[in-house]
Amino acid sequence: MAAATEYAIAAERLESHNAANRATVQRDYEQLGEQLARRGIRIDEIKQRVAAFAVALPSWAVGTGGTRFARYPSPGEARNVIEKMEDCGVIQQLVRVTPTVSVHFPWDRTDDLPGLKATATAVGLTFDAVNSNTFQDQPGQRHSYKFGSLTNVSRETRAQAVAHNLEVIEAGKILESRALTLWIGDGSNFPGQQDFAAAFDRYIDSAQQIYAALPADWHLYLEHKLYEPALYSTVIQDWGSSLIAANALGSKAKCLVDLGHHAPSVNIEMIVARLYRAGKLGGFHFNDSKYGDDDLDTGSINPYQLFLIFNELVARQYSDKNWAAPAYMIDQSHNVTDPIESLMSSAMHIAGSFARACLVDRAALAQFQATNDALLASQTLKTAYETDVSPIVAQARIESGGAFNPVALFRECGYRKRCAELRPQATSGKAGIV
Repeated sequence: MAAATEYAIAAERLESHNAANRATVQRDYEQLGEQLARRGIRIDEIKQRVAAFAVALPSWAVGTGGTRFARYPSPGEARNVIEKMEDCGVIQQLVRVTPTVSVHFPWDRTDDLPGLKATATAVGLTFDAVNSNTFQDQPGQRHSYKFGSLTNVSRETRAQAVAHNLEVIEAGKILESRALTLWIGDGSNFPGQQDFAAAFDRYIDSAQQIYAALPADWHLYLEHKLYEPALYSTVIQDWGSSLIAANALGSKAKCLVDLGHHAPSVNIEMIVARLYRAGKLGGFHFNDSKYGDDDLDTGSINPYQLFLIFNELVARQYSDKNWAAPAYMIDQSHNVTDPIESLMSSAMHIAGSFARACLVDRAALAQFQATNDALLASQTLKTAYETDVSPIVAQARIESGGAFNPVALFRECGYRKRCAELRPQATSGKAGIV
């Protein structure tokens, strides 16, 4: 296996790239600073906030995704979790806002967890939440999850699913993670197939066993999803069921909001506000969608919605002296783009949405809300949203050691070609997710 450093972008190449663009970035940054100063905003303060912002990478997203029909992997894709860390390390090297990785078991199973942690350290990464998988049957598994896992009518099947989550917690301890994300596909496909109340009770009972095994400083993130693979009913289908479950479990249980896990046109930013008020907003899986749970690149379809979500978050950050940022993570499926390029692009867009939310004139907005001035309240948000914050994000990235144009440098350095040489593999794929 090649050493992790063989995959990194050479420091001199990165510096040369930045040197050729540093004057342009500085000029754009100063011009934007003058514009913002006329609005009473200090650009350096916004830059500092952006520099401190971070979003986690999902280990599974550095590989090509798939549909029900086919999967078309790209040359040089990571073949194991060690190579996934190397790809994530290059993303962080260039964008500087993705310092953590969320791993998924058993997809990322390894007999050498200390070695995995050492590899992550070598490429400048630490670990975010660990994820369990009881929505797929694994080779040698005794009981099938065809009719559910944590909510299965079979006590033995539920016990198997709980045991897997406990194993994931143990792996997370070694990796120094601080959270477990719990998502299940349990539900039904036909009316009458499932007793709704009994299934929810079984979920609570199973989740309580998992919750009891959490270390004192961990969180349990409950992820809801409207549909799929359960197409008639889903046990944890929306923020309401997630909130009920989190309240039943205890203070370490929080609700996780995946942007694609809602019905079309649902007001996700209002859900964020409600969960925050309840003290149960745990984190986010960022992506975008056109029809359902599409897992498209973040901001590719509805960037204004993402801004409005961050507007709620930044508003709470300013008003709450006990503010603790939720867990931010990207969760995407890349079927036609280079996954590394999409992840870099999304990370920069997420940071930009955060920056725009920091530009909102909070005093003016509060005044317009207090006087029911709907038009000017809306325009206050639009003023921030329509501001080109790319000079701020680029300046923060360069000062942190990243690249002026991460995607361009990634292509110029031939990273994908080098990976194809070091990671030989078949280029045909099969149906299904990564």
